[in-house]
Amino acid sequence: MDRIAVTGGRPLSGEIAVSGAKNACLALMPAALLTDAPLTLTNAPRLADIATMTELLASLGCEVAPLQGGRVLAIGAETIASHRADYDIVRKMRASILVLGPLLARHGHAEVSLPGGCAIGARPVDLHLMAFEAMGAELELRDGYVHARAPAGGLKGAVIRFPLVSVGATENALMAATLARGTTVIENAAQEPEIADLAACLTAMGARISGAGTATLTIEGVDALHGATHPVIADRIEMGTYMIAPAIAGGSVELTGAGRPLIGALWDRLEEAGLGLEETARGVRVTRGESPLRPLHVITEPYPGFPTDLQAQLMAMLTLAGGESVLEERIFENRFMHAPELIRMGARIDVHGGTAKINGVAGLRGAPVMATDLRASVSLILAGLAAEGETVVSRVYHLDRGYERLEEKLSACGAQVERLR
Repeated sequence: MDRIAVTGGRPLSGEIAVSGAKNACLALMPAALLTDAPLTLTNAPRLADIATMTELLASLGCEVAPLQGGRVLAIGAETIASHRADYDIVRKMRASILVLGPLLARHGHAEVSLPGGCAIGARPVDLHLMAFEAMGAELELRDGYVHARAPAGGLKGAVIRFPLVSVGATENALMAATLARGTTVIENAAQEPEIADLAACLTAMGARISGAGTATLTIEGVDALHGATHPVIADRIEMGTYMIAPAIAGGSVELTGAGRPLIGALWDRLEEAGLGLEETARGVRVTRGESPLRPLHVITEPYPGFPTDLQAQLMAMLTLAGGESVLEERIFENRFMHAPELIRMGARIDVHGGTAKINGVAGLRGAPVMATDLRASVSLILAGLAAEGETVVSRVYHLDRGYERLEEKLSACGAQVERLR
């Protein structure tokens, strides 16, 4: 099993190109199931999760052609050979549930295994199912699968009021509603940039959507969608991760291909902590000065609040801040599993339920640590950039699900990062 070794103590200097957004691409790929014409996605990231979604779509009968070294994905769903998304594929990734809405909308029935993914707390699919029931679908949970069937004549428009904000449920309902009869209104919809990106792609395919980027989406159903070419937006979580890197290691790094609007909540917190941030012609630059980092009190919230997917990375940074910082996790109840690993490196962290108190230390020490999920894995690598000696992170298969060429990108800025096979 692969491991990553990090030798700390080297300030970063250089630039890092931000890849296409994993979470956006994973929603855009199933949108190809809504039409018999090709959908082409540009600026696609080359990640394990994208490979898993490719495998899933291929199992349904889609043709997925990676072009330009995988940067472009040409997806054709002219013929759907299967309406069953098998457990062996779906268990690898929660985003697999996003094939349910498109299959149900275009073909009237689907069988999708209950999904897997990172063990960061309960993420039930009940909101997805609630949306489809509102549109008239008959649903049954049997043998670990969701068996779904649309009414005669197809899904119908409805008012869907989500009791909680859910990115995945919003995406699934949005895709299904494009082919439903009549008007669908999604209230308390997720507002993440990835939702607006999906809406832009669906609109390019002929969907009629208003309110993208707000808490209320209105979709006028159409009879059919057509093909399109759509660029995947930049990955704001990768961008935020590499913004935190020089905050931990010291130095100055320019992130290219992405801008401040994607990452406003983190931008504000990094400035509060004492980092120097500036917008450039190609992106943003983050600089760590000589002054100590200031402590923070941060609460994770749905967009535009502070993203839960950057909580672990921020915790790694705050282990070196002066004074006591507080992180409150309001999205997932089991997302502090990286804290014990950071403690192995000398961090002072006290976790009670959904709150972590971090008392900054003068320095971290390298140690063998274990990644427990995707974002936890990168937080340990970031901590290793500042630690004395060598940090070896095991179970980095999590990392490959969401970070493209991480060792190469950090090494190009002067870090000593090596994959051990």
